Amino acid sequence: MSKIKRIWSYEILDSRATPTIECVCLLESGVLGVYSVPSGASTGTHESLELRDKDETRYRGKGVLKAVQNVNEVIGPSLVLSGIDATKQSEIDAKLIEMDGTENKTRLGANSILSVSGAVCKAAAAEQKIGLYEWINKLAIEKGIKAKMHIPTAVFNMINGGLHGAGNLDFQEFFLIPASTKSFSEGLRIGAEIYMVIGQNLARRGAIHSVGDEGGYAPNLFTNADALEIMVEAIGQANYQVGRDVFLGLDVASNTFYSDGVYTIRDKSAPLNEDSLISYYKELNNIYHMAILEDPLYEDAWEGWKKLKSILGSQVSIVGDDLLVTNIKRLEKAIQNDSCNAVLVKPNQVGTISETLDVIKKSYDANWKVMVSHRSGETNDSFIADFAVGVGSHYVKFGAPARGERISKYNRLAAIEKELLYKNESSK
Repeated sequence: MSKIKRIWSYEILDSRATPTIECVCLLESGVLGVYSVPSGASTGTHESLELRDKDETRYRGKGVLKAVQNVNEVIGPSLVLSGIDATKQSEIDAKLIEMDGTENKTRLGANSILSVSGAVCKAAAAEQKIGLYEWINKLAIEKGIKAKMHIPTAVFNMINGGLHGAGNLDFQEFFLIPASTKSFSEGLRIGAEIYMVIGQNLARRGAIHSVGDEGGYAPNLFTNADALEIMVEAIGQANYQVGRDVFLGLDVASNTFYSDGVYTIRDKSAPLNEDSLISYYKELNNIYHMAILEDPLYEDAWEGWKKLKSILGSQVSIVGDDLLVTNIKRLEKAIQNDSCNAVLVKPNQVGTISETLDVIKKSYDANWKVMVSHRSGETNDSFIADFAVGVGSHYVKFGAPARGERISKYNRLAAIEKELLYKNESSK
């Protein structure tokens, strides 16, 4: 038995100096699980609630003492009194959902709930003396997910714009994606080498080459297409080839430049309606042959998403983030509407590990691609790397190959890659 002895939490800072919540789950055996919750800047309006204090005298209203209190005084004591085994993840998450009792975790907060769900998950893995990714794989199998454990392909955010940049570009993330035929460690090396060249080129041109929230460069460029050109140039200079070694992609995050039915971007002299923006994506794809296009349209433009998917879906992974917000009801609507063919998965958008697994299962059942993602406000917790391996996701999105809170996740994947290799060799 792995009964929970005590659960407690406290306030820490994320990578943007914004408070977040860290939770500890202590089992009767003495084993600990510690989990910290990330937070996003570019958030969909349909995400579960991230509870903030709104006390302007502390951290400009961003404190999370209310969320901490909910763990220490409500959630933790209730789980301890229940005498539940930490390995019963689905039962624990169901209790958390029941305790909150609202549609979008507005009573207790998704951040307080997820902190407990994640800490319990890590404690259960430690109690069983198995890798966290192995335990998550067992939980995935319990949910009916048939995907095998493997190291996903990294989606590197090389240039930051939108809410992750410095007001420099409209599009939020400019992706470099190693070919899936590459091993993870090889892809990581390729990404790091090209990242270095991009920085050198920006410095040589006298462009701003500081970095944004997710470690990608935030240069002062004239258009979004200029960022893609800089990436293509760097890829060639690093002795790699687009379409063979690496591919390009975008997280457009179009909510940020959408207003009153039109989209305003610096690439065009006048605002674009939905059809005009879709035509522009076609132009970009004809030139750059993109592998991934995330959040290309406003989060509730359902018919536009369907139209875009019918035009580009056979060539590009059309990824829903703000559209879907790891919410199973919105996912079901998107599947029925044929709105996209890939899902971005962020546990803190929904609030529990079990609900996140439900979304992944439904995505796999629909033959969609799955991309497990960090948030722009991160901690050094590498849980999400183990999670991606355990559920067998196609891609991971952890930012640039730079900044400690991003590198902790990439380095964790590199370590798991070696573990799996040695385990396979020893089993022969």
